[in-house]
Amino acid sequence: MVSLALPGRARKARGGRPSSFQLLLANRLSAAGLVMLLAILVLALVTPLLPLPDPNATEPAQRLLRPGAEGHLLGTDELGRDLLSRLLFGTRISILVGLSATLIAALVGSLIGLISGYAGGRIDGVLMRGIDLVMAFPYILLALGIVAVLGPGLLNALYAIAIVNIPFFARNIRGITLGLSRREFVDAARLSGASHPVILFGDVLPSVLPVIVVTMSTTVGWMILETAGLSFLGLGAQPPQADLGSMLGEGRKLLFTAPHVSVIPGLMIFALVMSINLVGDGVRDVLDPRLKSGALAAPGAATAVKREAVPLAESTKAVLDVTGLKTEFRIGERVYKAVGGVDLTLKPGERVGLVGESGCGKSVTALSLLRLVPTPPGTITGGRVLVEGRDQLAAREDELRGLRGGKVAYVFQDPLTTLHPLFTVGQQIAEAVRAHQKVSKREAEKQALKLLHKVQIPSAKARFNAYPHEMSGGMRQRVCIAMALANAPELIIADEPTTALDVTVQAQVLKLMRELSEAQGSAVLFITHDFGVVSELCDRVAVMYAGRIVEIGRTREVLKDPAHPYTRKLIDCVPILGQPERRLDAIEGLPPAADRLPHGCAFADRCPHVELACREGDIALMQVAESRKARCIKPLAGEVG
Repeated sequence: MVSLALPGRARKARGGRPSSFQLLLANRLSAAGLVMLLAILVLALVTPLLPLPDPNATEPAQRLLRPGAEGHLLGTDELGRDLLSRLLFGTRISILVGLSATLIAALVGSLIGLISGYAGGRIDGVLMRGIDLVMAFPYILLALGIVAVLGPGLLNALYAIAIVNIPFFARNIRGITLGLSRREFVDAARLSGASHPVILFGDVLPSVLPVIVVTMSTTVGWMILETAGLSFLGLGAQPPQADLGSMLGEGRKLLFTAPHVSVIPGLMIFALVMSINLVGDGVRDVLDPRLKSGALAAPGAATAVKREAVPLAESTKAVLDVTGLKTEFRIGERVYKAVGGVDLTLKPGERVGLVGESGCGKSVTALSLLRLVPTPPGTITGGRVLVEGRDQLAAREDELRGLRGGKVAYVFQDPLTTLHPLFTVGQQIAEAVRAHQKVSKREAEKQALKLLHKVQIPSAKARFNAYPHEMSGGMRQRVCIAMALANAPELIIADEPTTALDVTVQAQVLKLMRELSEAQGSAVLFITHDFGVVSELCDRVAVMYAGRIVEIGRTREVLKDPAHPYTRKLIDCVPILGQPERRLDAIEGLPPAADRLPHGCAFADRCPHVELACREGDIALMQVAESRKARCIKPLAGEVG
């Protein structure tokens, strides 16, 4: 039985994340372009093997035959040459010339961009001034000038198209290389004694290579089109040789008498360039690391909600009432159950801490409350979230905009993710005010200044016109708290707002949040992994593990006598002042993967009190005391009340 189950499990693990080819096929337009391009390439490759007449053989007696004529599927041109044969052989030439020009331009342009961006200084100045000189001329006129100097011919047209496209590659690659050459990994390579060529081609080039590939995939179509343009003007392929551009040029004078002579190569140019551009767009999306989740669309304004059943709402005076909240991430064939059924209630003015290890689902839970989890790949698959008695999981996007920053405010861990670098902090707080209140700009600025005073920003009037980068981390976090308080919210969600701060500033921010909560009567959901922070700020604490709350109760009671083994282990990891001899025990093992959660208790593999019954089925959050619940069949403390 076991041996039969293992292969299936392995297949599931291997097939979780979609391959690049699967991502490409997920984009319908790119998939259609790929099918079209492959069909054209296959035809071009097998053309010499097909029973086709000589593309250059003339037969005046058979001139200008219509498509469908006997022996000539697509008809003939004004010299009686078979159009199907000339079309397929011409397509081969156009593809070969376009690819060759692209490779030359990519090789030379990327090399110039890499050297210029990495070297900087005079070398950068000289190379970029040369590129600027080439870009000073309209590229098609420059191509015509090069062909005029070199003389008409397909090879000369190839060189001309490649030369005029070198600046496009050089500029793009130079900008990216310039940023990479100042990065820490390049400095580390220099300090290790690596030579400049080794750093350039061993460290910088691999990071730039995806951009080069994307640029090539999106420009090869234009290269083919530009080459066809030169041939159309008689400067590319010369008679009797044919490419798509020369065929189009030869048929233009017969457009009214024999339109098929020019329409057929024109349609082939359209199909070829369009298919290449569609595939290029798909390749660009596949190589974008933000789209590795398997979705080729930008996240929506609100998390998608797909609930099979909605829990019944009961009348409550709570500011926030969460029942059975479930959030999943779908990445390829895998389903990550980040939040597996959370129940939580916050009363007006109450402060509740949400505690747990990194990756246990705290932040995803908080983001789900306001439907801020990006879709794709996130989806809320169950539960109910009541804010003032209204289920926000069923709210429209305009209703959510009124809720976010209005009745419910969010303070993120990193203030730089909230603050815009190009606007002063005063402008941003005033914008938060005007987003939810119909006040003038002057009145909003007055309120913003009062808020800066409220969060104890020193010299608030002078700081009003400061930019985020001109302030310390603690100051920026105070500004974010001021923005959260701008519209007197009834609920503040604070996602580890003190983690990146030093101990002194952390204590100041915690004291400030407690005082502001008491003064305004706002409920606070405080997310952290630090029980010291919880004891300082929160009335109740909810301990989270593997996407579910495993214990909840009054902070003092939970800290004094935890009921769940996981809570006990977390508390044992916290040092206590004045007890240097106290042993700090780390929790053995790792949390289970969110896409392979075990049956029964998720903490069973790490629990010192595990029993067979712990693995046999789902364990509910059970009452262990008057105001405490734990998800454990044998709680460590408390009595059933």
